[in-house]
Amino acid sequence: MRRSGCLALIAGIVLIAMAAWVLLGWSGTGPATRPLNVEIAQGSSLASAGEQLEKAGAIRSASRFRLHARLFGRSGSIKAGEFAIPAGASESTILSILQGGKAVQRLVVIPEGLPSVMVRDRLMAAEALTGSVGVPAEGSILPDGYSFERDEARAAVLARMQAAMKRYVAASWSKRQPTTVARTPREAVILASIVEKETGKPSERRMVAAVYSNRLRIGMPLQADPTVIYPITHGRPLGRRIKQSELRAKNGYNTYASPGLPVGPVANPGRLSIDAVLNPAQTRALYFVADGTGGHVFADTLAEHNANVKKWYAIRHARGEM
Repeated sequence: MRRSGCLALIAGIVLIAMAAWVLLGWSGTGPATRPLNVEIAQGSSLASAGEQLEKAGAIRSASRFRLHARLFGRSGSIKAGEFAIPAGASESTILSILQGGKAVQRLVVIPEGLPSVMVRDRLMAAEALTGSVGVPAEGSILPDGYSFERDEARAAVLARMQAAMKRYVAASWSKRQPTTVARTPREAVILASIVEKETGKPSERRMVAAVYSNRLRIGMPLQADPTVIYPITHGRPLGRRIKQSELRAKNGYNTYASPGLPVGPVANPGRLSIDAVLNPAQTRALYFVADGTGGHVFADTLAEHNANVKKWYAIRHARGEM
């Protein structure tokens, strides 16, 4: 009796130890010594996902992971995608990550007004993308954040950016107001690119669009500095003041030297600037100048404008900029 009792006690201790070992393997610290990104292919089973996790060093054994997941895991399928696995993550944590579907999100962000030469820079700097692309046509990219998968082709991401612009311009053009001076969608993008470069305040875009629209209606030169700079730098910062010779240069873009719109966009305009050109503010203003706060003050007449310019010069003198 004593012997059988001892054997039963030993068996119980062994069972408890085995259960503790299994539970420790499920909820204890995993082998990953640093954060890992693991790619789970579309349609992967628990077994194949386990093999990928073991290969990456996130778990110790694919077969044990599969067994533990079936014993202790929640019901539900695993998701496809690239997942961020924290250092030391337990099998339990890893399964929750795979079932939760919170895949790593990779983005290329294109700010409003970014020129195409710098759009290419951003695409080429995204190390998880593959292949090469040339500089896209100016004004063909819709500024936004674009998600992509590891090893996706840069050309595919660029195509999505351009398709997004085509869709947005088409939709906005269909809702254009009679007050717009744009005769075609391309003209709308050209003028919107100037508006985009002239003001960073969303609240001003319809007013800036109206000033340029008013000038176009009466044949007055737009005299927009970004159109002078663009053929010099192709959209990159000039880094100095514009020269008088550059203000006189006739190159198809310079709106000081020639009336009307330039031959093409000078940046990639965002949604608000496109909408502003197609629905400008109701105003007779023909001029605007900086007001010292990041915005602009508008004027209907040259006399009013000259007074506003004097105020702006006084602000710059006070700041030591002149």
